[in-house]
Amino acid sequence: MAFPAGRHLLQIPGPTNVPDLVLRAIDRPTIDHRGPEFAQLAREVLAGLQRVFRTRQPVVVFPASGTGAWEAALANTLSPGDRILMFETGHFATLWQEMAERLGLSVDFVPGDWRRGADPAAVEDKLRSDGQRKVRAVCVVHNETSTGVTTRLPEVRAAMDRSGHPALLLVDTISSLASMEYRHDEWKVDVTVAGSQKGLMLPPGLSFNAVSEKALAASRNAGLRRSYWDWAPMLRANESGFFPSTPATNLLYGLRESLAMLEEEGLENVFQRHARHGEATRRAVRAWGLELNCADEREHSASLTAIRLPAGHDADRLRALILDRFDMSLGQGLGKLKGKLFRIGHLGAFNDLMLCGALAGVEMGLALAGVPHRAGGLAAAMEHLAATAK
Repeated sequence: MAFPAGRHLLQIPGPTNVPDLVLRAIDRPTIDHRGPEFAQLAREVLAGLQRVFRTRQPVVVFPASGTGAWEAALANTLSPGDRILMFETGHFATLWQEMAERLGLSVDFVPGDWRRGADPAAVEDKLRSDGQRKVRAVCVVHNETSTGVTTRLPEVRAAMDRSGHPALLLVDTISSLASMEYRHDEWKVDVTVAGSQKGLMLPPGLSFNAVSEKALAASRNAGLRRSYWDWAPMLRANESGFFPSTPATNLLYGLRESLAMLEEEGLENVFQRHARHGEATRRAVRAWGLELNCADEREHSASLTAIRLPAGHDADRLRALILDRFDMSLGQGLGKLKGKLFRIGHLGAFNDLMLCGALAGVEMGLALAGVPHRAGGLAAAMEHLAATAK
């Protein structure tokens, strides 16, 4: 197989591009995970994670994908038959709901159109109507990777507070952490779920639970079976800088480097960079005359943009053409959106020129695929980037 010249453009919404500094950090000899050098590494990354999650509470690290962090969040806080409230905001919210049902939980799954986030008013109504307080947890995907839609999480928290309901709040931040504003403590989240392969700029393989005191208290009486996913032995071992089972040592090297990069740039600057790239991408889409999947102007994702194609045009065919001609990977439509849209990831280790290259590839691909559009999307994005450059 002949490889194309140049570098492949990975423009899916994760796994994202891994910076060279992180790759070099991972490329070190493995050390004794029971020795003092490892304990120092573990303490550094656990403290750094608290700063990224904006929490003073523990952050538990599992060698797993984000799916593992989903299961850990549910298994440590709930019991068989517990009723939980979830929202159909997209493909990943649906997968989390399916997992909850397989674990023996009773899910009230609020239907949605995959174009909007969880409705704070619906959260409040559902909890106010639960006079017997049977709902044990509200589970929300903060940034739905399949749709490019962000739930207004502070409004969800405010709705829960107004209801006076004691339910736990469990939040998936897999495609928002370290890319968009997120505050575990301030927003009174009980379990935050995250993964390594998006805003944290690492390969897949690490998953995270940030855990509130309320969630820790719930875990002491939770009845779902757990062994590998049990927080208790993890937290006990972490106190001395170790893990109860073999950790992903080399990924932790990379995590230490990525946390240092985020802190050097400053989290607020990281968030502003992502927001700016999201706005530039949306300006390109509007200039092309295409439709954004997100239907609420308050809920556009800063991590990715999902773009719907006109009826009769296959988004997967467009993606295949762009991959073949320009060696660029775009995100596919998932679940009920398959073939209807494509997704541009603009998160992680990403800059203005990388975005311009991605949008140029899309604009050329639209023309080659015969998708009705106007020229000038790239120019509209470039104009915004130039006007807002620091």
